Amino acid sequence: MKCEEVKDGMLDLAAGTMEMPRDVRTHVESCGACATKLDEMRQTMALLDEWKAPEPSPYFDVRLQARLREEMTKQPAGWLHWLRKPALAVALTLALAGGAGWLYHSGTAMPPDVQAEAFEPGTAVSDLQALDRNHEIYTDFELLDDLEVQQDVVANP
Repeated sequence: MKCEEVKDGMLDLAAGTMEMPRDVRTHVESCGACATKLDEMRQTMALLDEWKAPEPSPYFDVRLQARLREEMTKQPAGWLHWLRKPALAVALTLALAGGAGWLYHSGTAMPPDVQAEAFEPGTAVSDLQALDRNHEIYTDFELLDDLEVQQDVVANP
């Protein structure tokens, strides 16, 4: 048995929630590192069992309530205090969603004349823009090519 296999279940062994199998017991007896680790874990578990949480101050609840009242009476500072009101936050969300929907349905965020920039002829960008502007014409040419092929097939059976 290897140390890694023992380390996987060592926490359960130290807590006493699992009975130690025979092969694990023989490994722990023969391996000093695993025996030390198991003993350290058992000591830690025993120390944690003895530990008791401290009692809170008797005035804790009174001071907490006073602090909460004080915070509730403070006026919000800054220009974003209106976001705390749900109605205004919902209105802002709807306005943003409406604007995004309008941009999506309009198809572009800017007018076409603003988008078009003049690039030098012969560059890759100007070629791509020409292809984009003339897309419909090029698709019609492909239809004409298909039409010619069909006429050749009909003429030469």
